Amino acid sequence: MRAELSVAQARRIALAAQGFADPPPAGEPTRRHLRRVLSRTRLLQLDSVNVLARAHYLPAFSRLGAYRDGLLDGAAWRPRARSPRLLAEYWAHEAALVPVDDWPLFGWRMDEYRDGRYRHTREVLQRNRSRAADVLAVITDQGAMTPREIEDALGITRAPAERGSWWMRGEVKHLCEAMFAAGSLSAVRSPHFHRHYDLAERIVGAERVGVTVGRRDAHGELVSRAAAAHGVATAADLADYYRLRTAEVRDVLGDLVDAGVVAQVRVDGWSEPAYLHRDARLPRRVPHSTLLSPFDPLVFYRPRTERLFGFRYRIEIYVPEHKRVHGYYVLPYLMDEELTARVDLKADRAAGVLRVLSAHAEPGADTARVARSLAVDLAALADWRGLDRVEVTGRGDLGPALRSEAAPG
Repeated sequence: MRAELSVAQARRIALAAQGFADPPPAGEPTRRHLRRVLSRTRLLQLDSVNVLARAHYLPAFSRLGAYRDGLLDGAAWRPRARSPRLLAEYWAHEAALVPVDDWPLFGWRMDEYRDGRYRHTREVLQRNRSRAADVLAVITDQGAMTPREIEDALGITRAPAERGSWWMRGEVKHLCEAMFAAGSLSAVRSPHFHRHYDLAERIVGAERVGVTVGRRDAHGELVSRAAAAHGVATAADLADYYRLRTAEVRDVLGDLVDAGVVAQVRVDGWSEPAYLHRDARLPRRVPHSTLLSPFDPLVFYRPRTERLFGFRYRIEIYVPEHKRVHGYYVLPYLMDEELTARVDLKADRAAGVLRVLSAHAEPGADTARVARSLAVDLAALADWRGLDRVEVTGRGDLGPALRSEAAPG
């Protein structure tokens, strides 16, 4: 592959690296197909917002089409003898599901977080080490538990106002979070997304928990994985994938270049050098169309999204409603190798409706063509989430054309 790439070529390389050029399943997606997606993305970011579907379910849908949620649930939280666990939760790109075999690569981060990830959590642990030992003993004896179950087992009661929500956690919750960050505990999620903490060795396996990988070696492996997931990327792109420091990435890039894992290239219009992974493919075209989670690995690093697609993307969940430009839970729409639109979606489960609260086309997009394609993909998304129909109810320049295409009959 040439040492100079156009943005269009870099875009196709990135799409292929993320699995969008892979052939679709001939039938219902299986565990083998999920493994293929995981081999591309390397991680699935978690997020608690459930206005449409939780963030970790959407990347597989975007690459495979409709699949059973249980396929991912089994891989992460409810394995069986014949289908062992593939994924475990840890701080990778924020909270994320990572392959269980990658667990030892985060040992250096667990060392950094040995007393917790956040200041208040560290303070709680430092003044409650004996209570932390009690928590660990209860989990060791009884297995995976929620903080409330641990409190009950230890005979801990709270004042009536202390409900234990995320902004007012009981101290047991902080102790569990500290030990989770340190890697002594891992967790599985309930159908309601609650963490049930258990010994890390029971979830990821003692053979993985017992492996020590040196910090620099681990960084090299993580950067190599990030490079494969990107196809072509700057040092800043590579750093963001696993939330490394850019200096830590630069420290190992020379080794990866010398080993032939990546090669330095130039991408037109990019101010920084880029690094092309040795397994990167440049397909002639990537005809895939799909809706993307705001936390999809293709777009979760916003500066890269803007460089690759000319698409300025900001999540507006925490923006006051009257100040939002595009909406609360806005999904980019991928079509013909471009991000051509963005739609604010809500699953109205009680009514059985996928509501399109706003729909905006990107500058220069063929509105009629985008609306036709998007209507098909919205219907597929609604069907996957068990919704009966799509209603385009909101604002945006794409709304009228999309409403016409999505109308019954």
